[in-house]
Amino acid sequence: MTSTLTPQTPTNPGKAAHRGFINRLTTGTGAFNIIGRRRAFYLVSVVLVVVAALLIIIRGFNFGIEFAGGTKLQLPVTGSVSTDAVGRAVESATGLDSATVQTVGSGASATIQVRTSTLSADQVVAAKQALSQQFGIPIDQVSDSAVSETWGGEISRQAILALIVFLIAVSVFLWIRYERRVAIGAVVAVLHDLVITAGIYSLIGFEVTPATVIGLLAILGFSLYDTVVVYDKVQENTKGLTSLLRRNYQEAANLAINQTLMRSVNTTVIALLPVAGLLVAGVAILGSGTLKDLALVQLVGMIVSGYSSVFLAVPIAVELRMRDPQIRAHTARVTARRTSEGLLMDADGDPVGRAGGPAVAVKTGATQDHVQEPDAPAAGSSLPGSSAAGSLSVGSKPAPGAKPQPGAKPQRPSPGKQPRPAGKATRPQGKRTR
Repeated sequence: MTSTLTPQTPTNPGKAAHRGFINRLTTGTGAFNIIGRRRAFYLVSVVLVVVAALLIIIRGFNFGIEFAGGTKLQLPVTGSVSTDAVGRAVESATGLDSATVQTVGSGASATIQVRTSTLSADQVVAAKQALSQQFGIPIDQVSDSAVSETWGGEISRQAILALIVFLIAVSVFLWIRYERRVAIGAVVAVLHDLVITAGIYSLIGFEVTPATVIGLLAILGFSLYDTVVVYDKVQENTKGLTSLLRRNYQEAANLAINQTLMRSVNTTVIALLPVAGLLVAGVAILGSGTLKDLALVQLVGMIVSGYSSVFLAVPIAVELRMRDPQIRAHTARVTARRTSEGLLMDADGDPVGRAGGPAVAVKTGATQDHVQEPDAPAAGSSLPGSSAAGSLSVGSKPAPGAKPQPGAKPQRPSPGKQPRPAGKATRPQGKRTR
């Protein structure tokens, strides 16, 4: 009997589709064609990187005193002190036309920080006297500190050197653990995260401090963690792949992404919650400082790295891997087999139908229910027990009004009689003698 799968129409298509999407996402059976649409994701990443690079070139960064060098004045917050008035007082006393003023902390411990270019000793004394006289603050409560531009440049060079060493170490590890194609994909994703995060930092105008560099290195580590998780699943799915003809390399990698997609989403969301709390505390409660700088770069970097680990790192590694002659030959064999059998496959390499025929597979939760279709009989021929009008679904009843075929109905024993087992000798019928 030829068997097909008869889909049932949901009573609420919109709600059923929503449940189906959530179920496919959480069970890893979504067959979302991420690898097949990789060029669209490449385009999105290129646009983001170009925009970020333009922001960096045009707007630049708001480097903190630790990098740019300069002088910092700090005074307590009183009822008559405002940031605008403090800035005007310092500029008037020192003859400068730019002073960055911000409030740090809250409550009784709140202070106002004034950052300027490097001031001479006379300019520092003039600024402290102006602040003391105008706001009634004892001059000994106005503190000052200075960082030379040479020291700030040295810090910048050390930060860049640390980033280069980090990338080299990561590349060597991935090269040894996997192969060079995988290492290239991961490093490209890391650089992608770095440029986009820096561009957003330039757009917002937050100050770049040593805490920013620390946070940036932290999110790069987070990006690699998520990428390696997907890489491990790809390696697991493609082990011994060339000896089988069920899936090609691209489909096995796409299946790995679908199987780990929900884990990547959960990891990113859970990691973002405490970081968002730090950012709110750093901006709304404390006003400024190290906490805000650290939280912002981590928040932006985790979002970008969560995207790049799935939609950039793995597709690049897969695309480079598919250039291997052995993988290309295996893909050709798989395609030839499917063409000969007329099978239609989804993005994960599971059968979903035949060319011009009914469906042969249905994804149900975390498993696959496969129904093998025998070859259709030639025109004019029929199979025993099959209807001339068409085939019946597996386990279904005849359609209302359909006539059963002669000989199709099995013989049932009469009530009260048990069928005789085959091969057992029957007792001769006749009169019983006493």
